[in-house]
Amino acid sequence: MIPRLSKLGDRMSQLTGVRAIMKDIIETLADTNVRWINLSAGNPVILPEIEQMWQNYTAEFLAADSFGETLCRYGSSQGYEPFIEVVADYFQREYGWKVTPRHILVTPGSQSLYFYAVNSFGGLNSRGQMQSILLPLSPDYTGYNGTSLDPTALKALRPSIRYLGDHRFKYIPDLNHLTIDDGIGAVLFSRPCNPSGNVMAVEDVNQIAASAADRNVPLLIDSAYAPPFPNLVYREMDLVWAPNIIHCMSLSKAGLPGERLGVAIAEPELLAPLQAFQANAAIHSSRFGQAIAAKAIASGQLAKFSKTVIQPHYRHKQACLEAAFGREMPDDIPWYLHVGEGAIFAWLWLKDSPLSDVDLYRAIKKEGTIVVPGQSFFPGLNEEWEHKQQCLRISLTATVEDIEAGVAAIAKVVTKTYNSAMATVP
Repeated sequence: MIPRLSKLGDRMSQLTGVRAIMKDIIETLADTNVRWINLSAGNPVILPEIEQMWQNYTAEFLAADSFGETLCRYGSSQGYEPFIEVVADYFQREYGWKVTPRHILVTPGSQSLYFYAVNSFGGLNSRGQMQSILLPLSPDYTGYNGTSLDPTALKALRPSIRYLGDHRFKYIPDLNHLTIDDGIGAVLFSRPCNPSGNVMAVEDVNQIAASAADRNVPLLIDSAYAPPFPNLVYREMDLVWAPNIIHCMSLSKAGLPGERLGVAIAEPELLAPLQAFQANAAIHSSRFGQAIAAKAIASGQLAKFSKTVIQPHYRHKQACLEAAFGREMPDDIPWYLHVGEGAIFAWLWLKDSPLSDVDLYRAIKKEGTIVVPGQSFFPGLNEEWEHKQQCLRISLTATVEDIEAGVAAIAKVVTKTYNSAMATVP
């Protein structure tokens, strides 16, 4: 039977962003006759110390008197009370934020949190006027593409590009063109950024937050890779708190992606509509993940292992990837890596590339290596810009050996592509 979908059902049944190309990637990796180098994955590496930590806290929870009461009953749509209390206490103590349990909302992963927020603050309002969700620094997380029930609600700003030398660059928000007015329902960006690894400067965050506050607009900061957990940053980074900021945290890259555990920290009046949305859509998040995470946060072990295990693992991979590009890529080709400041990906820009990112993806795949074309990471940026078809995202989740071999394959294809283009120039 082929069901008759509503307009909304048709919209939500379509894969968006990088998930659309993942179908091809999954089918490609299913060919076991080829030894594929997979540099596309967003799944975090299972690190032995982190896995053991979660096993230990799971064993404690299974033996606890609170087990049945926690797992065998429904709970509050806000989240599991002991977990909420631990999170509030941690941010009070470590960051000096004046937050209470009323400032916390727990969701089934941060993706659902953005779904609630984008559709609560964006789309047609009660007066029939469109409220946009503004992404002030593009490229940004491809998953934002699928969060809005109204595909026209996302609006992104094109960044400035700062060349840093030694084949490095950095995206800078173009705040001269930042306009937050009554047509903006919320502002949203990731920090550190997936895909580029960019960490927006504190001064820029503060300016965006202040501009949004002037118009009574909330600012959502996606901190899926930020301190204190998983703390996937490779430079100094301060968290920013203001009355209009919704700080969005995830434990996926801290070793719990399967438990889908997202946390929002904000003023209670900002969280109230999101909590109601969750109560209607999902009742509440999994209490199992919250129960073991509460133990890991309260003991200090999660913050410690984030800094001493998770962060060094990916920082080493980043350094190895950068060194491999330095060895393999010709100096006379205009290739640029975004400066690696955080997250678990590298972002390669091939300026004036003769092939589009999708064609490069296909050519690199013929060399046994899988990367992700970059054009899916510009949600809301509808203007024509050749840069959107000149970038590739490269995962740091593979082994060092595979990263180095994958970079060699990328360099082989890129060198051939540019040399062939130059050979045809009269």
